[in-house]
Amino acid sequence: MLVQLKNAQQAGREDVVVPFSKMKLEIAKVLKDKGFVAEVEKKTQKGKKVEHNILSIKLNGGIGGINLVSKPSRKMYAGKSDLKLVRSGFGIAVVSTSKGIMAGEDAKKAGIGGEVLFEIWQ
Repeated sequence: MLVQLKNAQQAGREDVVVPFSKMKLEIAKVLKDKGFVAEVEKKTQKGKKVEHNILSIKLNGGIGGINLVSKPSRKMYAGKSDLKLVRSGFGIAVVSTSKGIMAGEDAKKAGIGGEVLFEIWQ
């Protein structure tokens, strides 16, 4: 999903449609709250035989780059003291914590750490 967002922005597209999952929805909500995307909406798309849930994301040109930190082969965890600024404050780290997916600065304020999923900046 993240690579699709970055590629769509570089191609000048206004929206991106990706298959729905709860994790993608939570990540998209964090990106919306921090101003990287304009709008997030869950929709139902009718196919030939079944209906599929999709996630429609409207871009606002706020994504400069993405660094995937955790990968299936290598999970990266950080405690609350290990969460640092991304690109001198121009970006955020998205962290999967025990209280849900949130921005790194919000996790640090809450006093919890977790798996650092990716970093995104303007």
